[in-house]
Amino acid sequence: MTAKLILTLDGAIIKEYPINQESISIGRSHGNDIQINDKTVSGRHALINTFGGETFAEDLGSTNGTLVDGKHISKILLMHGDIIQTGTHQLVYFSEEKAEYEPTMFIKAELSETQTINTGELPEDPAKGLPLAGAKILNGPSANTVMEMRKPFNTIGYKGISLAVIARGNTRYTISALKNIKSKRSSDAPLINGKPIGSLAQELKEHDIIEIAGFQMEFVNI
Repeated sequence: MTAKLILTLDGAIIKEYPINQESISIGRSHGNDIQINDKTVSGRHALINTFGGETFAEDLGSTNGTLVDGKHISKILLMHGDIIQTGTHQLVYFSEEKAEYEPTMFIKAELSETQTINTGELPEDPAKGLPLAGAKILNGPSANTVMEMRKPFNTIGYKGISLAVIARGNTRYTISALKNIKSKRSSDAPLINGKPIGSLAQELKEHDIIEIAGFQMEFVNI
């Protein structure tokens, strides 16, 4: 399988880019392999370089920096599921042949059709070394239902609006808020343990309480 980068904005997939050359440039200017029309992205913002079967992300001295899993980087080896942040856009590095990609799961009514699982009949976990985790709904009509976090990149939202993203890396789960112009209510702001979730990724720990639009979820190992 050819590795790829999945460009997203506010949880919506914009385009997929196969990593089929040694160097891929990212930036706002014409001529970049991945052109991002975003004023917070520099003309030549970052490079994705592949050598000897390993892929690296490198910041090119951009004004606002390049983040991988919420941390500013100069150059870093990418692992499957890593999220590269350039401005308001995100690129998910997808490299595992057998892994599935599911960009969005919405709580309440949509839950039963997408991410509901039977915790007694779980398939084999493809990401070795990291315990499989899930979000247990604590209130509302779907209380006690568990959403598994097997996918490398999941957005959580309400009524079709993406509000937060949970990423599954090789060693940890992280959560970050998504900016969305469709949502104006302050009550929609996602919370973790009663505090607002920032746009920078923060590590999730077991029994953390996530609140999205009034729905509460407990982050649990399965």
